[in-house]
Amino acid sequence: MKKFQNITGKLAPVITIIVVLTAWFFLSDSEALPSFMLPGPGSVVKAFVKDFPALMQHSAVTLQEAGWGLLIGFIIAVVTAVLMDRFSFLNKALYPVLIVTQTIPSIALAPLLVLWFGFEMTPKIVLVVITTFFPITVGLLGGLQSADKDAIDLFRAMGATRWQIYRHIKFPSALSSLFSGLKIAASYSVVGAVISEWLGGFEGLGVYMTRVRKAYAFDKMFAVIVLISLISLLLMWGISLLEKVSQPWLRKGKTK
Repeated sequence: MKKFQNITGKLAPVITIIVVLTAWFFLSDSEALPSFMLPGPGSVVKAFVKDFPALMQHSAVTLQEAGWGLLIGFIIAVVTAVLMDRFSFLNKALYPVLIVTQTIPSIALAPLLVLWFGFEMTPKIVLVVITTFFPITVGLLGGLQSADKDAIDLFRAMGATRWQIYRHIKFPSALSSLFSGLKIAASYSVVGAVISEWLGGFEGLGVYMTRVRKAYAFDKMFAVIVLISLISLLLMWGISLLEKVSQPWLRKGKTK
């Protein structure tokens, strides 16, 4: 029974993708929408293959922006979450500010960042930092605050330092929440980089998308959308793999 559940669990996403592709094929083939508005999967694959070198060149730039932004956002988020957990007045003071940063649309911030930092990579990285540090901060903060109080009291009674409490109790108990926020942030990082590239830049998938849109090459437009989705999925898969490696006790629990 358990083996059957594992097989069906692995097949479920494959079946979903097949259903979506089939529906896409029949919808485009039936000409319910003009082909230039909804190109078929075959046309998108041809466009992807034809422009593969250009797509890889632009995706390398976008990945750089997303990677640096995610790394810097992660560092800021960890420091912020630890400080907010350690000092209650900081928690009360900063939490509303964190919420406010997420109420401002990225598309509204991007032109300002381009105006302040120019058309190079810096404004893109800044926008990715702004969009990614919030889910990581909130996830880690929730995990730190949900640590076992009895275990913390026991460590304190044994003379443990604050660093030892964080290292042996708080951080291990917060890992699941941290990785949940990190997965969300990883998908945000690529989207944030692409949005910032729409409004200014020389290279990147957002710049490529703007060019093909103006040329009404919607097959290429769909190709870059598929590529962005694949990059986001690969980033989330990599984080899931890192989560399993960093928490071996979870795998042992599943194998029992």
